[in-house]
Amino acid sequence: MDIDQLRTFDRIARDLSFTKAAARLNVTQATVSMRMRVLEDFLGVQLFTRGRKVALTDQGMTFLPYARGILNSVQEGREALRRVERGRITVASLRSMVTPLISESLLRFQERYKEVDVIVREGRHNHVTGMLHDRVAELGIITWPNLDPLVPEIYPIVVMREPVPLVLAPHLAARLPADPGLADVLALVPRVISLRWWQVDPEGATALVRRAQTSVEIPTGPARRLALAGEGLGFFVRSTVRHELARGELVEIKPRDFMPLHRDIAIVALSKSAFERDMVRDFAREVAKEAAKLGTILEDRLND
Repeated sequence: MDIDQLRTFDRIARDLSFTKAAARLNVTQATVSMRMRVLEDFLGVQLFTRGRKVALTDQGMTFLPYARGILNSVQEGREALRRVERGRITVASLRSMVTPLISESLLRFQERYKEVDVIVREGRHNHVTGMLHDRVAELGIITWPNLDPLVPEIYPIVVMREPVPLVLAPHLAARLPADPGLADVLALVPRVISLRWWQVDPEGATALVRRAQTSVEIPTGPARRLALAGEGLGFFVRSTVRHELARGELVEIKPRDFMPLHRDIAIVALSKSAFERDMVRDFAREVAKEAAKLGTILEDRLND
């Protein structure tokens, strides 16, 4: 079985004609027939019924998606090789960090590396570490420290601490006393909007959820909508609500008996050697510039 046989099989399945398939593939009809005989002999089944009309057999219908999967994989492999020739960098990031850390970084990076392909994938922490482990990505943006036991060895080059403020709709915040305690807040707003910003929730976050009359755990978009509607007290990483805070659509509150929350983010690779490639190091530098705008840089090894 070879690629020409699979490509011919796919073409006949599309045209339902050996003659049309031969014309589209620019080969003789005898070549098309020979390829199908060899493929059918290899598989031990008949793929088409021949006669006045050509049709896929049940076996042909069953095999068709697998043949197309192989052809697609070959094409993807060829594209990947072409990208490597031009230059390529693949980044895996926490979903919440793609817009605040990568969007502007990518614009600046591509001004310098116009011919380089950049692929950005997103997911939860374990998805990102899995992509690093499988070499699907060479650069990652994850929560720190990494607690994934399946990928214990990850090298951080920049670590940033971002605040996770408690936010309320302004009309609710205006009803709080001047120096509110957490009990005052929860008496006014009994629902806590909980989001999984961490690999393991800090005690402050879990305690807040326990003390609330009700809580809801939903994705960031609907969670933000609830907070804007005044339907709950939420703790959000600042980058996800910075525009709402700037416009006064949400207000940060600081109960006197509640320790501020934060989340640490790291730009990482499987080893330090990944940053020896100029383009990887330069992309990390651009991301680090955005990280410095969002929070406090705790560690920076870019110049080591």
